Amino acid sequence: MNKEWSLDVLYKGLDDPKYKEDVKKFEGMADFLKNEYENALKLDDVNKVKTLLLAEEEYVGLAYKLFAFTMLYLATNGDDGDAMASRDKLSRIDSGCTGIDTVIRKELGRITNLTALCEKDSLINEYRFLLEENIEKCKHMLSDAEEEMISVMNSYAGNAWGNFRDYMTSNVKLDYEDKELTLTELRNLAYSSDSKVRKAAYEAEIAGYKKFEEAVAFSLNNIKNQVIEIGKRRGYESPLSEALFKSRMKKETLDAMMNAIKEYIPKLRDFYKAKAKALGHKNGLPWYDLYAPTGSFDREFTTEECRDYLIKCFSAFSPDMADLMKEAFDDSWIDFFPKKGKLGGAFDYELLGFGQSRVLTNFDGKFGSVDTLAHELGHAFHDRQIKDQRILNHDYTMPIAETASTFNETFLGHYAMNEADDNAKISLLDSSLTESLQCIIDITSRYIFETNVFEKCQDKFLMPDDLNEIMINAQKETYGDALDPKYMHRYMWACKSHYYSSDLSFYNFPYAFGLLFSQGLYALYLKEGDEFVKKYEKMLHDTVSCSIEDCGKAMGVDLTKPDFWRNSLEIVAKDVEEYCKLTNFR
Repeated sequence: MNKEWSLDVLYKGLDDPKYKEDVKKFEGMADFLKNEYENALKLDDVNKVKTLLLAEEEYVGLAYKLFAFTMLYLATNGDDGDAMASRDKLSRIDSGCTGIDTVIRKELGRITNLTALCEKDSLINEYRFLLEENIEKCKHMLSDAEEEMISVMNSYAGNAWGNFRDYMTSNVKLDYEDKELTLTELRNLAYSSDSKVRKAAYEAEIAGYKKFEEAVAFSLNNIKNQVIEIGKRRGYESPLSEALFKSRMKKETLDAMMNAIKEYIPKLRDFYKAKAKALGHKNGLPWYDLYAPTGSFDREFTTEECRDYLIKCFSAFSPDMADLMKEAFDDSWIDFFPKKGKLGGAFDYELLGFGQSRVLTNFDGKFGSVDTLAHELGHAFHDRQIKDQRILNHDYTMPIAETASTFNETFLGHYAMNEADDNAKISLLDSSLTESLQCIIDITSRYIFETNVFEKCQDKFLMPDDLNEIMINAQKETYGDALDPKYMHRYMWACKSHYYSSDLSFYNFPYAFGLLFSQGLYALYLKEGDEFVKKYEKMLHDTVSCSIEDCGKAMGVDLTKPDFWRNSLEIVAKDVEEYCKLTNFR
């Protein structure tokens, strides 16, 4: 089993003649699109739409392949100057295609007889959902000149403010004991096994934000006001309505989920209270101990043992899932170990048109690394389900993107629990619930915070003290008495990058959706068994061409009603009860 992935299915390297040939072809893509557009305008409606769709397929397919290779190569060779130059060259070429690509999409947005066209042509019918969605998107587009100006100016406005915030938070040095650390280095100490280290790091972090709080507050105010003003001109009722549109989600679904969460939060807080007691705290859990370990799961895995463990686990769920995992391990899909120049963290990347994926991880042999691979291979399983979709039908929204990955984590967690002793169960539940409640309780606090910021920033410039107050109030509303009021985190607005995008607002509720949708699906699996699996695979296949509510209908549930969400939350609540029992909380 290779410990590094192979990209040979794309290209053999930057010097591969096929790579150079495709780059040269990509250089002519803008002219190709312009010619196809001009030719299409001379045709009848059916052939015009077909010509434009096929041109878009040619563009997206080539761009995806080139960028996939370059980005994946750089993910494990980040210090390769030639690869960085190639990436930048591809980006410049792609920017040159943006104008004509927008013109084509607007032309497709002018279709008035889509039903008739779909009846006449199978290709158009395969893209029916994409075309319907594009027609709606075009209703929110301004004139070509205005859209171009927004795109150009955003580089010096919203994007620039976001980049400024990233620069400030990644480069500032914060005082910790007798040395200086970056914000990331300091926050990583929250996972230390030493309670004194965790507390000292938290106090240094909170004090350190004073160095750049005003600069980051300026970024947040300007980004949020830009989103509001441009959204109004594009005809969106609010930043939230724009985020829901981009998520293919109804407001009724969001409200049903959030209302169910609010019902269950009092029960879920018991996890933090039990953890506080286990760690010896009397006034609630201090923020610096949110990630403190309790229990222990000492087993370590080689990559081969990890493969065998995952295949054995998921064979009980789906032979197709187990086969995909075997293929991933055996056919060099996975890049396992840390090395100089390799990105941290983990991700899955679909190789569009090849029926394969690539998975980056930084394997350390602990159960967390096994869990990470289960998560990323869940994404790969989703990729596999949509492999026969046409090339433009490979986008699903962020709320649904974490479904298969989180389902895999849930399935693996219950499998591991069945084999663990009590001390290991405490550790497994601690890890699982810490992550789950981040997606439920903390995400709800972030949703409340962002809602309030959008409401207040139109009337006044929100200074750091204003933002701190809004953040603390949101945490009190969600965490309640489970946290020690002396040790909350008033600067989470400066810490989290999710607030600082001019293109993507409310980058929070999708996490709660992904977690709870997958938990609800797991409850259905326990009830339906093998019958569930085929429905699940079909639902994943259709995620690229349907709304979130239609995904629910495919599984026999109504996501606009709170019952499904209550069932999902009940699974989490039962895990909280088990953790409380094992730690003698009651």
